[in-house]
Amino acid sequence: MVKVEIDQQSGCCFGVAKAISKAEEELRKGRTLYSLGDIVHNNIEMERLAQMGLITIDHESFKKLKNARVLFRAHGEPPETYRIAKENHIEIIDASCPVVLALQKRIKKTYLDKTQEDTQIVIYGKKGHAEVNGLLGQTEGTAIVIEKKEDLDKLNFSKDISLFSQTTSLLEDFQEIVRLIQKKMTDGATFEYHDTICRQVSNRIPHIKTFAAQHDIIFFVAGEKSSNGKVLFAECKKSNPNSYFIHSANELDLSLIKDNDNVGICGATSTPQWQMEALAEKITKLKA
Repeated sequence: MVKVEIDQQSGCCFGVAKAISKAEEELRKGRTLYSLGDIVHNNIEMERLAQMGLITIDHESFKKLKNARVLFRAHGEPPETYRIAKENHIEIIDASCPVVLALQKRIKKTYLDKTQEDTQIVIYGKKGHAEVNGLLGQTEGTAIVIEKKEDLDKLNFSKDISLFSQTTSLLEDFQEIVRLIQKKMTDGATFEYHDTICRQVSNRIPHIKTFAAQHDIIFFVAGEKSSNGKVLFAECKKSNPNSYFIHSANELDLSLIKDNDNVGICGATSTPQWQMEALAEKITKLKA
């Protein structure tokens, strides 16, 4: 008989779950609600919210809105977005993640304190990512964004450096960047770094490796746009080559499951619990 287990540490992180819950709460009131960008990088979940009435817009459309209600997602927004909202009489439903907001405050304080000292504020993260744009805005666009070690050429190692990280970066990669910068500093310049990575996200990697290894077959559920999903699935695949990435229960290939298999189901920080439960229910029903 097939056994099915859902990884209890998978699914939406606190910030994303809170944003979805807030959107649902507002939509039940029956008034028009816009979301500035996708609340979650998961097409199926976004379709569900759209059916409830959520209208997703980009920043260009946001600038043209007036007298509307707009939800800010967990990634956070730069000061400029709040300024536009005030000018256009937009009611903000702020679902910014508390961890991201705390990081924004730290970067802004550093920017205000260090501006006169010519310190380079550096953000390790994905250029163009919504969270990084919000962080960059705290420095009026003056911070230097680095995505990989090859980007370190952008820095002047004879001047002071203050390094921060996008909350969803991989801890090992951030630590490597720290080591490389430490080695390159010259002329008595100081280097300070702030480990601002969210442990709710980074701690999933060692756990998901263990979970994957404990099962005969793994189904990893996530949206195709989820960068976190790609990273976590890669770790699943390393621990268990018999791992499969699917977007929904509808994509399940039952022929992959053998009798008496111990099936594991897991997902990204952008995967709602209901999607994993739907897959578990389908497997149990058809393979019982």
